[in-house]
Amino acid sequence: MKDIDWSNLGFGYIQTDKRYVSNYKDGQWDEGGLTGDATVCLNESAGVLQYAQTVFEGLKAYRTVDGRIVTFRPDLNATRMADSARRLVMPPFPEERFIDAVMQTVAANADYVPPYGSGASLYLRPFLFGTNAVIGVKPADEFQFRIFCTPVGPYFKGGAKPISIRVSDFDRAAPNGTGHIKAGLNYAMSLYAIEDAHKQGFSENLYRDPATHTYIEETGGANFIFITKDGKLVTPKSTSILPSVTRRTLMVVAEKYLGMQVEERRITLDEVRSDVAECGLCGTAAVLSPVGRIHDHGTDIMLPAGMEKMGPVCQKLYDTLTGIQYGLIEGPEGWVREVK
Repeated sequence: MKDIDWSNLGFGYIQTDKRYVSNYKDGQWDEGGLTGDATVCLNESAGVLQYAQTVFEGLKAYRTVDGRIVTFRPDLNATRMADSARRLVMPPFPEERFIDAVMQTVAANADYVPPYGSGASLYLRPFLFGTNAVIGVKPADEFQFRIFCTPVGPYFKGGAKPISIRVSDFDRAAPNGTGHIKAGLNYAMSLYAIEDAHKQGFSENLYRDPATHTYIEETGGANFIFITKDGKLVTPKSTSILPSVTRRTLMVVAEKYLGMQVEERRITLDEVRSDVAECGLCGTAAVLSPVGRIHDHGTDIMLPAGMEKMGPVCQKLYDTLTGIQYGLIEGPEGWVREVK
């Protein structure tokens, strides 16, 4: 295992030994494989540079309580990336090959998988982009698929300490309704807003639906879950938000492991003010991070259950989710895949 201060890692990039690369040309993907070269060399007119033709994913590998190295639900990432690629007129990387590439990348960088109990994990970033030169507005026809990995700590500074977010006047979804895919242009659209939020002392932006600015959707890097005062888990429903692997997992955990009623539906800020006891941001990077305050144009929605620490229901959800990921709790078949 590498000599790294695992317990004090932030969410940043540390170059590891190997990454996976495969190229698409003349209508097919090559056999692909691992390389030690972290450099990407592109023509100045490459499709990814001129028209942002790129999609990406994020998932993690963990070292379990008994020392095994596992990944968590990579099949969902494979499917979501394929869906994202089709939306941006890119050839999907075959899903079974995606999973195999993830396993190869983790195995080749096993010394970078943090030890159990450190609070850190190995983050994997699969991405796909147009490589050949284009100048007219059209899709590329040559592409590269890559996976790199890096050990990371908590996404939000302070770990499980509750964060403050603000209601944003910006729209989260990128043009043409592509907010539901993981594409670079979506995240680029939120960079100005997130930097402005940070300058104002907030960790994230709460985005509402772009049509009416009435219903809660997501933040720039995570989905919402709300715990109502009568113990239900409510999560926003919209075709423009990202189909989060973590959010979908937490819905199953809540219903099947904790016996909670789960609702995926529209939710407003007024309902949060009157009926919500706890709020969390969830995602591969964020895991489940508690929200203590939502600032709404001069007024604050305070969530006392999560002001000093994670609320009790969110804590149970977090403990169950991470318990499955780290091998402390048996998860549904296929959720945890061991890296050999």
